[in-house]
Amino acid sequence: MKPDQIELLTTTGAPTLHPDGSRLVVAATRPDFRADSYVGQLWEITLDGGRRRLTRGFRDTSPRFAPDGTVLVFLRASAGGKPQLFAVRATGGEPVQLTDQPLGVGRFDISPDSATVVFAARVPEHGRYGTVDGIGAGLEDPRLVTQYKYRMNGLGYTTDKRSQLFSVTLPDLDDEPYVTAVGRLGQKPVEGPGALEEQGAVPAATQLTGADADHLEPVFSADGHRILFTAALGDDADSTLVSDIHSIALDGGDRRQLTNLGGDTLLGCGAPRPSADGGSIFFLASDLSPSGLDFVARNTALYVLDVDDPTGVRRLSDPETVDFGDVQDLVAAGRDAVLAFNRTRGAGELLRISATGETESLVTGPTVVTGADAAGDAVVVSYTDPTTSGDVAVVEGAGLRTLTDFSAGLRADTRVGAPQERTYIAPDGAPVHGWVVLPEGDGPHPVLLVIHGGPFAQYGWGYFDEAQVYAAAGYAVLLCNPRGAAGYGQAHGRVIKEAMGTVDLDDVLAYLDGAVAEFDAMDGERLGVMGGSYGGYLTAWTIAHDHRFQAAIVERGYLDPPSFVGSSDIGWFFSEEYTGTDPAHVETQNPFAKIGEVRTPAFVIHSEEDLRCPIEQAQRYYTALKKQGVETEMLVFPGETHELSRSGSPWHRRQRFEHILRWWARYLPTAANPSDTAVQ
Repeated sequence: MKPDQIELLTTTGAPTLHPDGSRLVVAATRPDFRADSYVGQLWEITLDGGRRRLTRGFRDTSPRFAPDGTVLVFLRASAGGKPQLFAVRATGGEPVQLTDQPLGVGRFDISPDSATVVFAARVPEHGRYGTVDGIGAGLEDPRLVTQYKYRMNGLGYTTDKRSQLFSVTLPDLDDEPYVTAVGRLGQKPVEGPGALEEQGAVPAATQLTGADADHLEPVFSADGHRILFTAALGDDADSTLVSDIHSIALDGGDRRQLTNLGGDTLLGCGAPRPSADGGSIFFLASDLSPSGLDFVARNTALYVLDVDDPTGVRRLSDPETVDFGDVQDLVAAGRDAVLAFNRTRGAGELLRISATGETESLVTGPTVVTGADAAGDAVVVSYTDPTTSGDVAVVEGAGLRTLTDFSAGLRADTRVGAPQERTYIAPDGAPVHGWVVLPEGDGPHPVLLVIHGGPFAQYGWGYFDEAQVYAAAGYAVLLCNPRGAAGYGQAHGRVIKEAMGTVDLDDVLAYLDGAVAEFDAMDGERLGVMGGSYGGYLTAWTIAHDHRFQAAIVERGYLDPPSFVGSSDIGWFFSEEYTGTDPAHVETQNPFAKIGEVRTPAFVIHSEEDLRCPIEQAQRYYTALKKQGVETEMLVFPGETHELSRSGSPWHRRQRFEHILRWWARYLPTAANPSDTAVQ
């Protein structure tokens, strides 16, 4: 794949099955250069393989059938606009707008009687975020900050736009449409945030919560009498990572806390899902230890509680071996079971787990399941694998029967390099698991060691645009999951706690050595190393300790733990939990403390609005390299966050790839990426 072909990367959201199990609806979304945004619509897919485009909005996502099967509710965003709720007949037709929230709508659910929608939406303080005409961001009142948690990457300030819960009644979709009064009546249409609701053009929404906290993931109880949601409402909410499952009455009253009601440890809870029979509530949680902050490499487990006795919480999965921390969602399946998404050794498995803990594997193997739904005896999934960026399939027996081919253009117009699974041995005997993607031709090809972020994340079997772009440019690409990564048990992830840059460095170098020794197509004398976030950390650490690489790319890096504390949106807890607090010990894990040892040319890439790894990390690293005479450049993307490479603007994603290839063409030229490569 070439940088200008990222428009071929269609991804699929979680599908929704019609209650009769005959058909599903899914959102298919892709980058678009003309819009410089992500566009997509909803598709109706029958289980016998028929399909049609159901909507034609700019970006339609998150479809959900009402329980009675008559209506489909979804989110629609116009170009440059915020996502709002819309409803359409399940058979198709003109969608009807349901909300006009100033900052858009997030998660939502439909009541069992198909009459009401509950949703989460951020409520801006008066005078902020365009709520007063003529007052832009630069003229707003100052913010008085008194908490640790006041910003979030990709969201900005959070305490002045809390997520609250609302309900709205589903209107009769056959009602007369609202018509704006103009012309002879001499009335000027009301404009601005919330104007449609004020005019009566959309149904009036009722706010159900108002506490100074984010209320998230709303879902109706099985009987429809209460609403479940996730929030951190305890006295220690600002100083720990603890969150709870709560329930409220339909009018917002009678709030009840359902989790962390006793015990020796504290949980970070989310994704509530009632069982269909109404007797249980499933949820996901991570054990944060008595401190409420020990998040490092904590696998997410499945829990269940009895509706009649919330203190009877039971853990249904072993967090040492099973991890639901990637797709943090649960899907009701049968009377007393849910579908859950386990990440393991690069795969994204789908499991069905009952309230008694009985577990059945539905999807395994070289696939990453990203969403699912169930109705009757049917189970459908969205997934990615080595050759598709997103498709939909029905689960049949021990395998999948694919219903769509959204990646047909990707396979037709690009060469998809097959990932070859390999395991090599670290110096202490530990296995290092990963994949090799080779370019066309016999080689020998220059080698790129590409290190993932996290560190508690994983490379896997899903289609990975980074590997494909680099392989198409003539590079052998190495992707491995060193110790510290997810998918191999908690012990594997926690071993680098207060020991960053130790066995994780050994592992990535062992994978490089093993691959070069095995594959004659690799040129062991022409090596590059690159990575983002924690991958940026380990890249910077690597080139301070190992000087065999011709060049490096350090992207959105975690590069100086002491300055990270207080400047990052998660810096107040993340850095010290990973590196410890003793200054001398932190220095032994700090790339900035070793920067004087760097001799490798390094390209520094960062985004201006990155709150996860603030841009000062990159600026100081770049300046220090330049002062000591190391060849370096810094590429800064305006308007982008920590998620540039995954969800940044399509043009910026393309330009990022072009600059990366330009850098490698300088130090590791190939026939497909010659040294005269220039970014237009």
